[in-house]
Amino acid sequence: MGVTASVLAIDAGNSKTDVALIAADGSVLGTGRGGGFQPASVGVEAAVDVLAEAVAKAVGAVSLPYAAHVSACLANADLPVEERQLAAALESRGWGSTVEVRNDTFAILRAGVEEPRGVAVVCGAGINCVGMTPDGRTARFPAIGRISGDWGGGGGLAEEALWCAARAEDGRGEQTALVRSLPGHFGLPTMYALIEALHLGHIAPERQHELTPVLFATAAEGDAIARSLVDRLADEVVALATVALTRLDLLTEEAPVLLGGSVLAARHPQLDDRIAELMSARAPKAEIRVVTEAPVLGAAQLGLDHVGASAEAHARLREAYA
Repeated sequence: MGVTASVLAIDAGNSKTDVALIAADGSVLGTGRGGGFQPASVGVEAAVDVLAEAVAKAVGAVSLPYAAHVSACLANADLPVEERQLAAALESRGWGSTVEVRNDTFAILRAGVEEPRGVAVVCGAGINCVGMTPDGRTARFPAIGRISGDWGGGGGLAEEALWCAARAEDGRGEQTALVRSLPGHFGLPTMYALIEALHLGHIAPERQHELTPVLFATAAEGDAIARSLVDRLADEVVALATVALTRLDLLTEEAPVLLGGSVLAARHPQLDDRIAELMSARAPKAEIRVVTEAPVLGAAQLGLDHVGASAEAHARLREAYA
């Protein structure tokens, strides 16, 4: 078969990929799921091969090109130059006549808004923020880590908690209940034992992320150091959101500010309350809510934006993911 679809939508995170084949009227013709997108670890072509497996599930027997336009929102596409490199890699596969690659945070934003207008802050393993307006303007941050000025994210919070607890145990820092709750999570008696286990690889590095919920639980019990880290994360979320709103001339207007990612979606009361308090003071007209829609919906909506689809097509697509 030739081209039957309008948009091939791809949302690829570090751990999984979702693909949807969308008709011109917004109908979902097929979906597929595959593994995570990690070009920095496996190389661009191998990473795109992972996308190809999910694409194959979505398109079924459709022959190349699968759609008029490919809208791909990809993790690790942090800089515009990386987006261009990845777009070239996808173009070489011939999946669509045109290809647009964006950072995957744009998918979360577009999934949560009726029109391409607003700001999204995502805090999962890392932290990122993007914004966009219907005239095509965008606001974004490199979001590479500390070298690009970032603080927070689940991984960053776990590291800060370890830093505070280690110094509390050896006397260099203020006392905190983290000195017991962090090693206790792994069944260890002291921070020294936890440091040794992490250093020697007895605890896998990726398990360090398990300490983020422990930090929030310790904060909820009233520990001052843990609470200060949660407050700082709220400060970072609000700083990102308000800077993006300012760049887009939306700071004083009614505009959606969407919160996504595992840390923000967990709805920790202290974090939620401080974000609401600070946003109320700095951007009182902002409409804050947690995104619950599937990010692949956002990638598909961005694709329909690109091809100039009707409002009815957008509505039909959104209804399919309701």
